[in-house]
Amino acid sequence: MDRNLALEFVRVTEAAAIASARWIGKGDKHRADGAAVKEMRARFNQMDFKGQVVIGEGAKDEAPELYVGERVGKGKSPVLDLAVDPLECTDSVAFGRYNAMSVIVAGAKNSLLSAPDVYMEKLAAGPRAAKSIKFGAPVKQNLQKAARALGKKVSEMTVVILDRERHQELIQQVRRAGARVRLITDGDVAGAIAPSLPESGIDLLMGIGASAEAVLAAAAVKTLGGQIFCRFSPHKEKHVKLIKQAGLNLSKVYSAADLAKGKILTFTATGVIDGPLLAGVRFSDHTILTHSVVIRGQSGTVRYISTQHHLKYK
Repeated sequence: MDRNLALEFVRVTEAAAIASARWIGKGDKHRADGAAVKEMRARFNQMDFKGQVVIGEGAKDEAPELYVGERVGKGKSPVLDLAVDPLECTDSVAFGRYNAMSVIVAGAKNSLLSAPDVYMEKLAAGPRAAKSIKFGAPVKQNLQKAARALGKKVSEMTVVILDRERHQELIQQVRRAGARVRLITDGDVAGAIAPSLPESGIDLLMGIGASAEAVLAAAAVKTLGGQIFCRFSPHKEKHVKLIKQAGLNLSKVYSAADLAKGKILTFTATGVIDGPLLAGVRFSDHTILTHSVVIRGQSGTVRYISTQHHLKYK
């Protein structure tokens, strides 16, 4: 993928992040999400490429969305698959909580898993522990093996987990093993990527989250040399039907390479509210400051970009 096109996606996530940031703390997640979707769609349609959304957010919560199958862009080439979340962590923005981003993953045609918006069980580790973890193994065993790979004691390990009722037993298992738990209210894209970033302070991600976030995280984790394993964990019978209709395997354990194939991949994100990966949008009298990251599969580069957007007043 052309590096200039990869950097063009930053303008898309910046616009979506700024639009949603105007709704921070106002208690309306649908308007925050809708603002991000509107900007992302508009910016995509100004770009010279041909994209198709293969997995996205929104349907599960009846929120605004860039729908699966939607075509964007004004060009004929390159032809790209897109995984999108115009506003990851809508509740965080609505209630002014920690961690929210606008995220895009782009890849060559048929490179990204196309799946319905359902839940998946996840396990993610960084490069040094990637070959030590095993999906389905006891929590204590994964912690012990990952700790050895990282040269740590289990008591020094930190596991990030979404703060949900469904995770109470998992949280207790991590604590009984002697490790530390970092609970997050939303945002397991950043949570899954964090173990692959040496200074994040996070060693593993465990728990159940959405399928779109799994694909979004996989592109970055794979490029950074880490690993994420996922398996569908539908909570409703209608979700089981959607998975089967999509021709996907309910029992298969998907790796990062299954979720995001090849090297023609880019992960682009702009922070909306401060999180483990990025700082959020900053408004001042005459400028808006955004913080973004671009991770490119072909080169393995990680670029952090701070941008000042100048406001025009009459």
